[in-house]
Amino acid sequence: AALEEGVISMDDTFYCGGSSVIGGYTIHCQKRTGHGTQTLTQAVENSCNCALMEIAQRMGAETFWQYLDDYGLFDKTGIDLAGEGTNGLSSLATASFGQTFKITPIRMITSFSSVINGGHLLEPYTVEKISGSDGDTMYYHETTQVRQVLSEDTSAKLREILESVVANGTGKNAYMAGYRIGGKTGTSEKRDEDTGDVIVSFMGFAPADDPQVVVLVALD
Repeated sequence: AALEEGVISMDDTFYCGGSSVIGGYTIHCQKRTGHGTQTLTQAVENSCNCALMEIAQRMGAETFWQYLDDYGLFDKTGIDLAGEGTNGLSSLATASFGQTFKITPIRMITSFSSVINGGHLLEPYTVEKISGSDGDTMYYHETTQVRQVLSEDTSAKLREILESVVANGTGKNAYMAGYRIGGKTGTSEKRDEDTGDVIVSFMGFAPADDPQVVVLVALD
């Protein structure tokens, strides 16, 4: 969103000293000693909370929330399955690095896919085609675009950043020689529990330059 709005550029740098003070609260980065000065790509590679909070502040709450809405994070996807759950989220600072969200896996995949597929938010579905016993197609699901969220140019930049996360950053365990893989790691506290347990996740896609497959792995 920040790249799309021109609030940041690929050449910007961000400093991380290990924590930031927001509204009187000290919010730590996952690396308590800090990452120092980083490029945008390095900040995403490092999953740097401080850099992401700074980026969100540059955008401002109104623009930030508008993009969450554009990504469909407030809505159900409309997938052709019963029982799709609802989503929820709260504050700007912690939302900037993926905390305080309650997002269903299918919504995560749908929104993430729009980041890497050229900016197109698509309606997900489970059944593409139904054929009769004679082989004739009785039903075919056409691709349905909900809206265009990002430009093709911004999406291409994000694919490059996310490929670098796997090549050089927190997603390096997903690297496989001979394949171009992109992705992003995640670690989230549970909003409804005081156990200290977290949800750790990885959203991966391939090929990084022309995504055909996306996979979300989440561990409780």
